[in-house]
Amino acid sequence: MKIDPEARYLKSHEWARWDGEEIVCGISDHAQESLSDIVYVELPEEGDVFDAGEAFGVVESVKAASDVYMPMGGEITAVNEELEDTPELVNQDPYGAGWLIRFAPSDPSEFDQLLDAAAYEAFVAEEEG
Repeated sequence: MKIDPEARYLKSHEWARWDGEEIVCGISDHAQESLSDIVYVELPEEGDVFDAGEAFGVVESVKAASDVYMPMGGEITAVNEELEDTPELVNQDPYGAGWLIRFAPSDPSEFDQLLDAAAYEAFVAEEEG
C-alpha cells in the first residue's frame, strides 16, 4: 500500500493535500486496491458546496459502489473530467492523475483534524488485522 506523506486522510479512505490555496482530494491507494477495477466515477459540479464528512460523489468498481466523502467543508473549484472516459486512472495513480476534486476549504483548520500518514497507516493495519 502506497501512502502520500504530504496528504491527510479520513477513516473512510479519502486523502486531502494542499495545493496552493486549494485542497486536492481523492481516494487512497488502499481504497482503490480494495475496490479493484474502477469502472465509473460520479463527481459533483463546480460551485457545489459541501460540509466535512458529506458525500460528494460515488466511485463504482466491478465489485461495489462506494460513496466518497469530503475531508473538509468547502466549495468545489474543479473536478477531474478525465475520469469520465478513463476512470481507471484512480487505480493507476490515486495520488496523482486519479485525483477526484479540488475545493476551496471553508475552514482551513479542519485539515489539522485529519489523520496524518502515520496515523492512517496504523488505522489501515488495525482495520485489516
